[in-house]
Amino acid sequence: MLSKLFSQIGQSLLVAFGVVTVVFFLFSVLPGDPARMMMGQQEDSELMEVIYKRYGFDKPLGQQYLYYLNDLSPISLHPESGFGQWDADMYSGKAITEIGGWTLALKWPYLRQSFQRSGVSVGRILGGVLPNTLLLACSAILIAILLGIPTGLLAARFKDGALDRALVLLSSLGMSLPSFFSAILIAWLFGFVWHEWTGLEMNGSLHEMDDYGENVRIRWKNLILPALTLGIRPLGVITQLTRGSVLEVLQLDYIRTARSKGIEEWRVFLLHALPNALTPVVTAISGWFASMLAGAVFVEYIFGWNGLGKALVEALNLMDLPVVMGAVLIIGLLFVLVNIAVDLTYALIDPRLRSK
Repeated sequence: MLSKLFSQIGQSLLVAFGVVTVVFFLFSVLPGDPARMMMGQQEDSELMEVIYKRYGFDKPLGQQYLYYLNDLSPISLHPESGFGQWDADMYSGKAITEIGGWTLALKWPYLRQSFQRSGVSVGRILGGVLPNTLLLACSAILIAILLGIPTGLLAARFKDGALDRALVLLSSLGMSLPSFFSAILIAWLFGFVWHEWTGLEMNGSLHEMDDYGENVRIRWKNLILPALTLGIRPLGVITQLTRGSVLEVLQLDYIRTARSKGIEEWRVFLLHALPNALTPVVTAISGWFASMLAGAVFVEYIFGWNGLGKALVEALNLMDLPVVMGAVLIIGLLFVLVNIAVDLTYALIDPRLRSK
């Protein structure tokens, strides 16, 4: 199991390296001058030259790429002066030693500074909104699990009956609804049409200022609608996968043996069929949890939820490329971490994988 874990980590590092490379070169070839984007309507050649030197835009693309990898690496080398020189406050780390005019440092990955918010690091911007996105994704997948697995079991228990057909139809409808459409529909219905009964708002984030603008208060009710919207599609997938997997397991010999011994049907479903039917369900849960970070872009923007997706859309509107690149990298890294967690979960569910 340990060898497989190390192999998975090595493959994940290669994937992360590929994501970094693709993101850098993809945004580097976009039309437009990043220095002019930062200046807006200003026309100042001296200021533009300063910006070019400060952000390294005057260097060849290959050299910019190496500097970018150096900024993201926890162990990095920095010149004594010029672009990329060591600054403990900016890089949030500590210098280890001096090597031939270069500083060897140990630091947090540095995502650079925002183009539009002068002096504010991308890490600070995204670090402030990432917990909200993780909370939203975890809440959505929890809703999908708590409703999807029992619903799938219920559909399997009454296979080919009216209840089964109704649940399959509803789950198929939930799977087919695009996130942006269901977000608009749910926000309008529960936050506007039925507002008097639900007490929910069409938009709002977890933290909001009070009426006097002095204190920040937590509004948990603002989590309900975006989490429900984001959980609809994985709920449909988990329902149908649970149903199909349980029905497949029920055809195996050991289930017939358990029934022949007179074991109650609910025990057969919960204690014998369900544990062995969970592997494809875990695959779906892990895949959808990672994809929720991408789907959250639309949901967060429509509901005004202050998360990673909303920050990404706002950065795209302002052409704040470092924030966009940082958000894409974080989403890609979370995909990698989720895949590692899935492999470990498989080993816990299926003992046969522990010896491999």
